[in-house]
Amino acid sequence: MNPIVSSSDADAEDGLPEADYLWRCVHTKPKCEHIAARHIGQLGHDGLEVFCPRLRYHKNTRRGKVWFVEAMFPGYIFARFDLPRSLRAVNGAHGVTRVVRFADEFSVVPDQIIANLRSNFDESELITVQQTFLEGDEVELSEGPLKGATATVTKLLSGKERARVLLDFFGNRREIEVPLLALLGVRDARSEALSASPNN
Repeated sequence: MNPIVSSSDADAEDGLPEADYLWRCVHTKPKCEHIAARHIGQLGHDGLEVFCPRLRYHKNTRRGKVWFVEAMFPGYIFARFDLPRSLRAVNGAHGVTRVVRFADEFSVVPDQIIANLRSNFDESELITVQQTFLEGDEVELSEGPLKGATATVTKLLSGKERARVLLDFFGNRREIEVPLLALLGVRDARSEALSASPNN
């Protein structure tokens, strides 16, 4: 059953203007994206949808390989609703700061953009991103006698899960070979997710 159609029929009977369901950008409190999404989803308003894309990725840390889950767009989620009927409830949902607006106009996100984004995520609105390194990346060594030293990736060794890095060694620049697991990268998981998207 299409909730938009049924809601519009009900509106016509009540003499109300036809509902206009559009995707909006919603600003959330810090680190509360998933909380805001859950509470908006529980409002129970006809036709209301919410989308909170999240990244799941691992990266090497001084404690070893650790998995992280965080919002694709920190501080923002998307909600599809009829503005006159649901604005007050969405703005008042736990974890929400406000529906984004520019001057007197509320944000509108085209359906196709949401559809393209959703196609990259699973049913839990998660996408798993693998940490990668590129030649020229600045990294930090996380183990061995040179732990804490910064270096530059000069070559990725195919099939070996290793890389050559250039670092300053007591005033001399030297190239050494290290395991990828020994490198702490600074590459942003969001950038990797967007660049890996088949829709880009």
